[in-house]
Amino acid sequence: MATNLDIVFLLYPGVSFLDFMGPQAVFGLLPGARQIFASVGGQPIREGALTLQPLTRLEDVERCDVLCVPGGPLGGAVEDPVFMEGVRRLAPTARFVTSVCTGSLVLGAAGLLKGRRAASHWAMREQLAHFGAIPDAGRVVRDGHILTGGGVTAGIDFGLTLAAELAGPVVAQAIQLLLEYAPMPPFNAGRPETAPEAALARMSSLTMGEIVFDPAAEEALVRRAGEALRASRT
Repeated sequence: MATNLDIVFLLYPGVSFLDFMGPQAVFGLLPGARQIFASVGGQPIREGALTLQPLTRLEDVERCDVLCVPGGPLGGAVEDPVFMEGVRRLAPTARFVTSVCTGSLVLGAAGLLKGRRAASHWAMREQLAHFGAIPDAGRVVRDGHILTGGGVTAGIDFGLTLAAELAGPVVAQAIQLLLEYAPMPPFNAGRPETAPEAALARMSSLTMGEIVFDPAAEEALVRRAGEALRASRT
């Protein structure tokens, strides 16, 4: 593992805090790791009553060893040309290009997943095909130097998987032990194939802070981004 390890999280309006809070707890225990939380213009990022600041200006980040894009409603990322330029600019400098939840769709919109297997939140996973990616239902999926995690809580699994790549399995296991990551969920309702119908019906009315997740609107945005990516390649 390198003596210094720069891990950059790219944050945008609407990003889900839990998507990156799990991984950053893992990476913060890696020897030599420096975590950089960057947004366009260094703007503060909110979720509900929580505000994350100060943040590094994305425009000032020149390189990284690990690039991570968390998920959330995608408009704040995909529709911001400065943000997307930052993703495309930093990806070639990184040893690992990574994402959690719907962050993989941002990587796809940046043209980084063509022909690659990738994970995402189950509700949006199949939309990866709009970018030439291969949807994979795995909780953590590696394809070459690209690691993608599934929805939200898969961020910790992703973090530990990457920690083992960077510092070896013993260090990753020690971090897991310190964090007491031994999940025993009270319900087997974390995937649509195991959740009861009542839970599936109730889920559609849930919100995250002030963010309302609208799958139809998100899918339309992804289709437009996929069309724009294909047009840029012709």
